[in-house]
Amino acid sequence: MTSTAILGQWSDLHEMQVHLLKSVPAGDAARQFHPQLASLNWYFGRGVYLELYWLREVLEGDDDLTRRIHHLFRPDQLTLPQQCAQLPPVDHLLHWGTEIRDEHLRRLATPGALPDHALLHNDRLSWHLLQEQAKCYETMLTVLNQRMLKRQTPCHACASPLQAEMPRWETKELSQGHYRIGARNDSRAYDNELPPQAIELSGFRIALTPVSNAQYLAFMQAGGYRERSHWDQAGWQWLDERQSHHPEYWRRDNNGNWCEIAINGDTHLPAQEPVTGISLHEARAFANWIGKQSSDYAGAVVQHEYQWEMAARTGVLTHTGRAWEWCSNAFHGYPEFQPFPDTTVSADDFDQRHFSLRGGSLHTQPLLRRSSFRNRALPSDHHHFTTTRLVFPARHHWN
Repeated sequence: MTSTAILGQWSDLHEMQVHLLKSVPAGDAARQFHPQLASLNWYFGRGVYLELYWLREVLEGDDDLTRRIHHLFRPDQLTLPQQCAQLPPVDHLLHWGTEIRDEHLRRLATPGALPDHALLHNDRLSWHLLQEQAKCYETMLTVLNQRMLKRQTPCHACASPLQAEMPRWETKELSQGHYRIGARNDSRAYDNELPPQAIELSGFRIALTPVSNAQYLAFMQAGGYRERSHWDQAGWQWLDERQSHHPEYWRRDNNGNWCEIAINGDTHLPAQEPVTGISLHEARAFANWIGKQSSDYAGAVVQHEYQWEMAARTGVLTHTGRAWEWCSNAFHGYPEFQPFPDTTVSADDFDQRHFSLRGGSLHTQPLLRRSSFRNRALPSDHHHFTTTRLVFPARHHWN
């Protein structure tokens, strides 16, 4: 029997996903708005499929439903556009999914309704599936943001136009030493958070806040997208292939001021909020630029995820959870990594192509907002709600 705390959140997430699916016309719910994102109804369907696969096929040996829809939600047979195109009408999908999910909640809440399987011990599989639903919900919100972006309606005049500010940060110096990373005694932990590790870090300074909208605008106005020396080879090639040189969700209003496209339309850009919708290439270029502007920030680099986690654990960071924060390191497994519940959850992305993200965004559910939680993306991705935070050499290195 699954704990009532999990079941309550599970039911809430179901309803939240249904609400998003019903919030747009059926045609929009079935449309892809970004080549790397599926349609809104696909994410809803995949959430149902994951429950069917683990609770019925794996735990009970019943693949009657999953084998009929396997081709729609696994990447081994059809392309993503083909999968989206073959989904049933939205109202049929909603009816099907709601009926299945109600039955799953009943089984999870009823003692003996599911087999006594090792995957269910300590509610670990239940926590895993709940968090997968939370991730589906966040991605659905990303799809809705892309939907608004593709409408291409003129932005209203910004009531508070964004003004550039040369970057200045309050920093905290953290000393060299051994620190713990990873989850410990937490049934919610994904396999990539385990096992907990002791790591050694050199001394460094970390910015207490991420790069803000106003600070990023200063980079843009200083020619940051035009100066080759700020970009590494991969970043410059990526930049050359882009048609626009600004964060993903920034657009100009009729007066030429920058505004932001959000789920409900355009809005002004708060100066001190973290810039969002930038790639890792842009984050690195910003770090290279600011490192040349002031001796205080010489040697600036994008943070490593171990630096972020250690600083988050000690409570020195602010503005966390406003946007996913890029990290400089490739997404990787910790020593003695053990996949759970299978290798597709994390190990498939230990490919040296994906890089780590930390902290969560405004759309991230509370149960994913822990210091050990790890996300990942490709360096070229800028459609996520991503920002950057910088670290600098310890001051004694520059005496």
